[in-house]
Amino acid sequence: MGCPFHGDASELDEVLAGNAPAPDAAAPATEAEAATTATATETAAASNDAAPAAAETTAPAATRAKKNASAARIRESVQSKRFKRGDKDDRIVRKDEGFFGPGSMTWKIWGFPAFSLMGFARSVTIEHLDPDLVASVDASGQVYKRTPVRYDRTMEYFSALMFADSQTITRMADILMKVHDRSYGENPVTGNNFEANKPSSQLWIMVTAWHSMLYCYEKFGPGKLSRDEENEYWQEMKRACELQPINLDDVPTTRGEVQKFFDDWREKLSASEAAIRNTDHILDGVETIEPDFPKWFIALIRPLFRWGTIATYPRWMRPMLGVKQSRLMDQLMFWTWKPIFAFFLKFPKVHMEIVKRASPRAVRYFEAPLLGVPAESPKIMKPEVARRMYGNPKSPLEQREELLAKRNEGIGQKSYNHNHTDQILEFRSADSVETTKDAIDSTNELVEDKSKAS
Repeated sequence: MGCPFHGDASELDEVLAGNAPAPDAAAPATEAEAATTATATETAAASNDAAPAAAETTAPAATRAKKNASAARIRESVQSKRFKRGDKDDRIVRKDEGFFGPGSMTWKIWGFPAFSLMGFARSVTIEHLDPDLVASVDASGQVYKRTPVRYDRTMEYFSALMFADSQTITRMADILMKVHDRSYGENPVTGNNFEANKPSSQLWIMVTAWHSMLYCYEKFGPGKLSRDEENEYWQEMKRACELQPINLDDVPTTRGEVQKFFDDWREKLSASEAAIRNTDHILDGVETIEPDFPKWFIALIRPLFRWGTIATYPRWMRPMLGVKQSRLMDQLMFWTWKPIFAFFLKFPKVHMEIVKRASPRAVRYFEAPLLGVPAESPKIMKPEVARRMYGNPKSPLEQREELLAKRNEGIGQKSYNHNHTDQILEFRSADSVETTKDAIDSTNELVEDKSKAS
């Protein structure tokens, strides 16, 4: 979603790459030993209520024990240093069909191969025309500094939103709230305050993403949907918006409402140096996202990808994004890419291989729509019910208010620095309740460390 996902390789990435540092000799080697250490530490702290200084001494040990337990769970989940994201061992069993499922318009549109190519590029570049959103993206500097990681994580979240089971994406959305909570500051161009969890920016992200996928489906695929099919598609988008901090009353649910949404936003959009620079970088995605592709492949596909994406932009918008292209080239791109996507539809395993190469984090979720892998249960869940069952029962808007209150009290998360290399929360933590809790709790530990330092 072109959401601002930030950061460098995390602890999990280090383990997956086989570069994780050797554990401290004094640290517990297994989760069981870590749990024993934590229990012993808590008992020692409890027995020293009358001696605050002694209790404070045990706090670092308790923190280390908790981190060791988390690391043990990560080691157990990857099983060996040979584990690699996207390989045969990186599989997920879906307990249900999530929030949409086979037969939905969402699976029909987002399962089209353009999702991972022009659909993605179109959405994340057009999103840059929201001045506060581009300030959030540019403040972290991650579009340039961590292009492959940023693409991979965005694809991971959106593919899970569409195709994962309800408990996985519900917990993933809770993690995303914490990731976005660190993206805030003052817009140097407008002077406004920006934040990644801002409801209007989140809605702009969702609508541009869903519209981009639909438009690419129509231009590169089978053609236009009927009015009823399209309205069903937009109603399903509102269901997805329940996972984000969005005012649901503002979400358009018909073709006419979507058109009005874009008309209303047009006067709010603005060009900026950051938007033009990032757009140019993303349009070269064949090279910047996956630089390890063969050189001949990059030389052949890079211009076709750029021209194909530009062909989907409204003509009035192109100067704002710093691009121009003739109508003839637009049409040539539609003619060129249609048979390519038709080939991917006929041979989905080829499409899977490309996704695996460019977005190893996301490929596990593509198995369901592309290869027809069913869930254990055919049940379709509602986000509100899934939140109560599997995640934070509070709505994303309520979660945002809590995070803002903490920030205003001076106990919120520190904002990202430009070109930061901070450890990021892994969406893969959402695979279980325990690892999700570890990920969420780690942000609280950072806040505690920040308050002690101050």
